[in-house]
Amino acid sequence: MATAKSSKATTAPQVKVTLIKSMAGQLKSHQATVRGLGLRRIRDSALLVATPEVNGMLRSAHHLLKVENA
Repeated sequence: MATAKSSKATTAPQVKVTLIKSMAGQLKSHQATVRGLGLRRIRDSALLVATPEVNGMLRSAHHLLKVENA
């Protein structure tokens, strides 16, 4: 008999990411990273869960982004 997990909603830490610089002239991998974060244009923001994968993406394109705790 399998035990059911509790349905408590655990709130994972979140970050607010804003694109502050243009992607024109940047490496294609950095452009793809920013698009993968859900950002399209300057001053576009996204609220993301702070997972190791997202943190790595933020680290790779840090010079284009502003990151704040949400």
